Amino acid sequence: MLASSIPPSLLLLFLLPPPPSHPADVIVTSDPVVWWVEEHGAPLAHLVLEAGHLYVGGVDHLYQLTSDLEVMSHVRTGPHLDSPDCLPPIVPQECPSATPTHNHNKLLLVEAGQGAGPGSLIVCGSLFQGICDKRRLSNISELLYQTSNPVDTQYVAANDPRVSTVAVVITTENKQEGGGASGVLHLMLVGRGYTSKGPGDIPPITTRRLSPVPPLRRAFSQEEELGKLVVGSYSEYNNHFVKAVAHNNHVYFLFSRRDMWHKKEYRTYASRLCSSDRSFYSYVEVPLMCSGYNLAQGAGLGSHAGEPALFIVMAAGQASTPVATNRSALCVYGMAELDAMLRRAQEVCYTEGGRGSGGQEEAYIEYAVSSKCLKLPKNSLSEYPCGGEHTPNPIASTVPLQATPTFTSTTQLTAVTTATEAGHTIAFLGDGEGRLHKVLVRSDWSGDLYGSVSVDSGSVIRADLLLDENQQHVYVLTNRRLSKVPVSTCERQTDCQSCLSVRDPYCGWCVLEGRCSRKHQCRRHMQPNHWLWSFEPTNQCVIVQSLRPANQSKDEQTQVTLSVDQLPALTEAESLSCVFGLLPPQPAVITATTITCQSPAPELLPPMPTGSDHMILPVSLMFGHVTIATGNMTFYDCGAVSRLNQSSQCLACLISVWRCNWCPLDQLCTHNHSCANQHIILYQRESSGPTSCPLVFALQSSALVPLGLTTTVALRGRNLDVYTQDEAPYVCVVQIEGVQINLPAAVEKQPDNTHTFTCSPHQFQYAVSQLQYSSDVYLRRGERRIDVSPGLRLQLYDCSAGQSDCSQCRAVPEEYGCVWCSGSPIPSCVYNQSCTSVPADTCPPPQITQVRPVSGPLEGGILVTITGSNLGMRYQDVVGGVTVAGVQCPPQPERYQISTRVVCELQSSGKQREGPVLVTVGTTPPGKSQQIFTYQDPQLLDLVPDKGPVSGGTRLTIRGRQLLTGQRSDLSAFLGPQPCYIGGRVIMVTGKNLGVVQQPIISVWVEPLEVQRVKRRRRLALLTAKQLVFNSTMRTVSEPCSVLSSSQMTCPTPKVTPEVKVKGVWFQLDNVRVHFETIKGKSFTYYPNPELFPLNREAPDVPYRFKPGGVIAVEGLDLTRAISRQEVTARLGDQECDVKTLDNTHLYCEPPEIQPMSVEDSNELPSLQVFMGNLRVDLGLVQYDSDSVSVVPLAAQIGLGAGAAVIILSVLVIILMYRRKSKQALRDYKKVLLQLETLEINVGDQCRKEFTDLMTEMMDLSSDVGGPGLPLLDYRTYAERVFFPGQQVAPLSRQLDLPESRRQTVEQGLQQLNNLLNNRLFLTRFIHTLEAQQGFSQRDRGYVASLLTIALHDKLEYFTEVMKSLLQDLVQQYVAKNPKLMLRRTETVVEKMLTNWMSICLYSFLKEVAGEPLFMLYRAIKYQVDKGPVDSVTGKAKRTLNDSHLLREDIEYCSMTLMVLVKNGVEVQPCPVKVLDTDTITQVKDKILDQVYRGAPFTQRPAADSLDLEWRSGQAGHLTLSDDDVTAVVQGRWKRVNTLQHYKVPDGATVALIPRSQSSGGVNQVFQTGEKTPMLEGEEEEGLRLWHLVKSSEDPEIPKHRKSSMRERERAKAIPEIYLTRLLSMKGTLQKFVDDVFVAILSTKRPPPIAVRFFFDFLDDMAEKHGIDDPETVHIWKTNSLPLRFWVNILKNPQFVLDVQVTDSIDAILSVIAQTFIDSCTTSEHKVGRDSPVNKLLYAREIPRYKQLVERYYSDIHSAASGCYQEMNSTLTELSGSFASEMNSVVALHELYKYINKYYDQIIMSLEEDASGQKMQLAYRLQQVAALVENKTQEILVL
Repeated sequence: MLASSIPPSLLLLFLLPPPPSHPADVIVTSDPVVWWVEEHGAPLAHLVLEAGHLYVGGVDHLYQLTSDLEVMSHVRTGPHLDSPDCLPPIVPQECPSATPTHNHNKLLLVEAGQGAGPGSLIVCGSLFQGICDKRRLSNISELLYQTSNPVDTQYVAANDPRVSTVAVVITTENKQEGGGASGVLHLMLVGRGYTSKGPGDIPPITTRRLSPVPPLRRAFSQEEELGKLVVGSYSEYNNHFVKAVAHNNHVYFLFSRRDMWHKKEYRTYASRLCSSDRSFYSYVEVPLMCSGYNLAQGAGLGSHAGEPALFIVMAAGQASTPVATNRSALCVYGMAELDAMLRRAQEVCYTEGGRGSGGQEEAYIEYAVSSKCLKLPKNSLSEYPCGGEHTPNPIASTVPLQATPTFTSTTQLTAVTTATEAGHTIAFLGDGEGRLHKVLVRSDWSGDLYGSVSVDSGSVIRADLLLDENQQHVYVLTNRRLSKVPVSTCERQTDCQSCLSVRDPYCGWCVLEGRCSRKHQCRRHMQPNHWLWSFEPTNQCVIVQSLRPANQSKDEQTQVTLSVDQLPALTEAESLSCVFGLLPPQPAVITATTITCQSPAPELLPPMPTGSDHMILPVSLMFGHVTIATGNMTFYDCGAVSRLNQSSQCLACLISVWRCNWCPLDQLCTHNHSCANQHIILYQRESSGPTSCPLVFALQSSALVPLGLTTTVALRGRNLDVYTQDEAPYVCVVQIEGVQINLPAAVEKQPDNTHTFTCSPHQFQYAVSQLQYSSDVYLRRGERRIDVSPGLRLQLYDCSAGQSDCSQCRAVPEEYGCVWCSGSPIPSCVYNQSCTSVPADTCPPPQITQVRPVSGPLEGGILVTITGSNLGMRYQDVVGGVTVAGVQCPPQPERYQISTRVVCELQSSGKQREGPVLVTVGTTPPGKSQQIFTYQDPQLLDLVPDKGPVSGGTRLTIRGRQLLTGQRSDLSAFLGPQPCYIGGRVIMVTGKNLGVVQQPIISVWVEPLEVQRVKRRRRLALLTAKQLVFNSTMRTVSEPCSVLSSSQMTCPTPKVTPEVKVKGVWFQLDNVRVHFETIKGKSFTYYPNPELFPLNREAPDVPYRFKPGGVIAVEGLDLTRAISRQEVTARLGDQECDVKTLDNTHLYCEPPEIQPMSVEDSNELPSLQVFMGNLRVDLGLVQYDSDSVSVVPLAAQIGLGAGAAVIILSVLVIILMYRRKSKQALRDYKKVLLQLETLEINVGDQCRKEFTDLMTEMMDLSSDVGGPGLPLLDYRTYAERVFFPGQQVAPLSRQLDLPESRRQTVEQGLQQLNNLLNNRLFLTRFIHTLEAQQGFSQRDRGYVASLLTIALHDKLEYFTEVMKSLLQDLVQQYVAKNPKLMLRRTETVVEKMLTNWMSICLYSFLKEVAGEPLFMLYRAIKYQVDKGPVDSVTGKAKRTLNDSHLLREDIEYCSMTLMVLVKNGVEVQPCPVKVLDTDTITQVKDKILDQVYRGAPFTQRPAADSLDLEWRSGQAGHLTLSDDDVTAVVQGRWKRVNTLQHYKVPDGATVALIPRSQSSGGVNQVFQTGEKTPMLEGEEEEGLRLWHLVKSSEDPEIPKHRKSSMRERERAKAIPEIYLTRLLSMKGTLQKFVDDVFVAILSTKRPPPIAVRFFFDFLDDMAEKHGIDDPETVHIWKTNSLPLRFWVNILKNPQFVLDVQVTDSIDAILSVIAQTFIDSCTTSEHKVGRDSPVNKLLYAREIPRYKQLVERYYSDIHSAASGCYQEMNSTLTELSGSFASEMNSVVALHELYKYINKYYDQIIMSLEEDASGQKMQLAYRLQQVAALVENKTQEILVL
């Protein structure tokens, strides 16, 4: 929402937690105690706390709040009509650029009141050149002082929202004026960055008067006596200020900027001034280093270890730019160390000339002022600590102050404030994602991050972090919120452990108060062990180390001793108590570290828990109501121990963990050491305790007792003599299924004092049908139960239970005595003594009752389950004994069940077969199944459906034979899933298994263009329009696809209107979504429909006349942008018109020889219809021409007279013959494209061979390119050639030609002129005035623009702003006329400035990206040209792209190799060089130099005319070869230049280049082919004309009437196929290198140069501002500003960038390539017509592809996120520093002054007419310049 559109009353207060954020390295909490208020005016900028009130400054809004964030007052400060280019007050008539502008708060400070008076709030904004107001602190809506009608000395803050401003208010003695009653003076020291708009002469640091304000003075004014930091160059010293603080009678500024003195890297500096220094004599600065973190983001003055320190959050810069990355750190600098470093720099500069003891430079004078370090007396610093008039200033230290990062972060830190708590320093750090980090700064400067709070997720925390007056909360300012965050949450921790685990330096456990608190809140925090600091890892809570006794019987009371460590000391009057559970407290006695308490009385203890023999009670050590420590004590119950173990009570009692004893006679487990009635007792502590228990310890008889048989059970007991007093008999008790069987027992004492108890015989029974039953057995004597040893039980068993056959019975273990008794009525398994017959020794044969399954596959592999009886007693019995249909079937051991089941794995049968299943056990006959098992071969016959999507979900029906082979569980169906690979373009989709898709759909996600435009705009107002929810505008359009086969389907692209933008395309294949990008690797692009024009454009309703045998040419626009020729069809009536050729603007189709029939009943003539995808275009009717010539009706002929008939007939015949001829010619020419295509195919093989040779050559060259072998020009030479093309001596190479007596004065005047040029108003008036003069030619305009470029090269950011301002004026002019003509030529100063600006910004791009492919193209051209003959006189070549430079004559030549002697050190080695026998001697020398000096730049080679070529044959045969000598052939008036062929130099001849002797020379120099200097005109030499390969066509002997004959002109226009073949061959060979250059220039794979993005954004803004909706106009602007203005110049003149020689034959080829580039950048359709130049024909097929490159390049830049302003400024600043030293700005300024002098009066008049110019006294300042440069003093005196 726009800040300006919100009602002042609308303000929301939230006492809610902010939204949670993602966890970071530490736990990030969204603290519920955080209060926040949301305010309008985003982004909020500044926060001030004064007297419990908060003041917030933002965009157009100012707030006053209470400490609890309640709004007290709200003021609107904008928007207002303003422009940074204008001076206030703003008058719309005088400032046409003024618009409603937002007011960004730049400064928010508090000025203390005079004496006891109230203070004021100082508010400075970005409007009106940064003026300030004063407001009442108690009510900010009340203005105390307003800067009305300000003067230029009252401009305080930066007028640019992005440029920083900081300030600090100081109070000093008012020495000059007495300062009123208090005698003090309130001043404000302001640091601000450089702004390119508005007044450019405001120093970085100034002093402003606040109060008192004497008469004739103004508040906030910059007065001479108050001091300022004098700077030589404002734009160079563009300080980015971060903080200003006052400390110990000094003021410190913290800022970052480029180090202008040394490495040109961005660094952070701290500077200092004495508060009392009104002249800035004491100014000194020092760089701050912190392990690569070089850009300060925020700072605060705090205390560390009791000493003041500067806490700075710093970020690592992005390369050598002022752009901060996310890598950041907290760096801490002690103020004592900082002051010492600053004093050291002062001392060295005062007394040592800036040099240290080792002679190294330690201090210097900064800011480009005329001062230097001196060697004053040693006590100068102590005498003048704040400097003086005689001391050097401003001083800068070269030695940085180092710091080690205290804390590092991967998220950019933006703010810092510090607090001291209990002697510890805590830093609160804000970051760019709305989190507040808490760091403990240790004494060794290291830091511990102990917590993070998410305050406002995703929003940047502003630099103003403030602690409240009680140091309890931190006020955090973000984009839209002011939040109140507690410094700690100690009180939320309720116990000691959680308090200490929170690890918060603020928190500690107050032991005697029982709370988590800050140290000062704990009353006895000074005493040891009273306050335990949570951040100390060794601190532990007060705990009970031991408790004696740890457990005791619940039936006794005793003294309990607690051992406690770290017990806090108490006073004598204080005491502790013990609390057991919830019982009343017991007094505690303290002895050292032990505490003694009385345990509770037994009757007070709570009841014992059910089922337990003990309970645990907490024992709390209490101080009053505060629990200090807690331990646990166990109370046990011995009686419960025995009750819980009825079968062996004595054993349980004596082996218990508790101290229990057993009274056998009383059957009692007790904690006492004696039994009642003096009975015996068994003690636990005795070693024989458990073994002395009376108990039954074993069975005398067998534990196995068969059912149904009378059995006697005998038991053995020990220690039973204790019961001798009992008279009752012993009884055996057997418990079966809950029923007790009592059996009288006979006792027999054994010699070993044990007893044997024989129970009376009994026949035991149980109802459960199972083999074995476990039964309890014990003794009883009267009511006393005798204990039984644990685990003593009877095992009753029944042989017949579960043993249904012989094998199962015999498998029962032998000790059971079970046998298979067959003599009974029914054979069964019984106990051996119960069998009345002889038991069976062997079992019957196996019996098989079931086989599953009864079929299986031939391959086997399934499991066959055989069930029955007598199938073996164990697994080994059946191993190898199972066959299925005669095939062995191995049993599975894990699945075997005794006697009843065998599971085997079916083996392969090899064929279909069937048979029973046989099981053999031992020697018995095999068991045979009644079922027959069949081996089957299943067959699949049908699958319904036979298709389904990969995503599954389709139900299949499978039909076949013998499918149910095996069991149903054995069957599985597998469909091998195949991935879907989809290919093709818009319509046809190919892949796999597409036919399975039931409903294929192509879908497009679209968004209205209006939303796109909103997204694209970079205006601040629209960027803050948060109410736009863009995603809600998305919608989808879809079209069904048609499946042609399993591998193809057609998808008509959904119809999309021009009002929407396509955001994504995908194919929906049932449940599968396939995005287009995943298939092609790039996004799908929608283009507007191609436009096809009617065949008869003048009269669409009239049929188009067609002559059979030709082709129909259809014209259109963008025909190939989004479709290929194969996708386009054309129909003429009911027949096809065969599409032969399709380019971007033409479609050629060949119709049938006979006129087709019409498909429409309404018309007899067929119509031509073109189908492009879903698009169908009807282009009109077509009528075939008949062969008849006469069209005169018979009736008319009869009606006319004989004479008239003859005349009319004659005229008609002539007309028809002409039309027929012209139509035939047009039809023939329309086939040119088809011929070209055929020709290119025919020369393909030749091109491939040529290209292979060329690539071999270029591979040899590639090792030289990319490194030092790339002959790039240095920047100075590059700038000379681009800025001043064609000039012999550019200003960069000249020196100021002045007498020494005048030099200093003139240079001073030129420096003042330089300062004037830095005033934008002056510069723009100067340029407009010059352009208004009639004598100011176009050449002058370009020259002045280049001079200005040099003069302002060190201030490129300012140069750019001026250029933009002038371009805005230019746009205004052309919009009123014809906007498409803008930037078409270089007719104004700003257009040449733009050319130079592009050249400066793209030099690095040329160097790093485009230079190499450009050089490779040049080398490829040169290599190809040199392979064929080149006429040295006319410059024509056999191998070229330019038909006007084509050597058409068939010249016979052959290639030969010369062995050139090259001296390599002391050795002479032969070097082979390829030449042609038709080469002139100069051409041979050039080729030799190319080969010998292959890696050297052209300017570093010797010139060809300085060397002679010597042919050496044998010992003495040395012949100097020359282009002209006495042997030259003369025929008539023609003299031929000598060649190797002329001298009959053989192949392999040895030659050498030798320095030319003084006597030689002459004509050789005439024939030297330098840069672009062929001998087009024959040199007159004794009346002779020179020729090389062909004689000049302008032959005077040819009669003139033949020259101008029609036949010659027609022949000149013809394109003979042989010549065209040569051109096409050359084009095909060079195609790769041309493509490489174009792609390097226009590729968007790498980010386009920042200058291009920046300038294209500017042009888009201009179009939007002036309401230009025509995309063609913006396209033309971009083309005129970059490709035509810069790239074409570089393509045609590679010598501007590369140190190479461009001959005329190479230049001719480059011209064709450059013209192709021009054609590719234009929006006009590329028509190839009858009179088209050959170069257009050559690249007719490529230009549409290049056009797409250009359009994509422009589109990608347009659609990319903008916001490159800051990056552009950083780049410009870097470029300014990098190349400024190479610019000869003094000479340029002197040249500019010549124009000032020439138009002096007009310029002065123009400046005086401007109101703002009058305010700035620009005319007066120019007169001062003139006075210095030319002694023009008279005008000044008169004024």
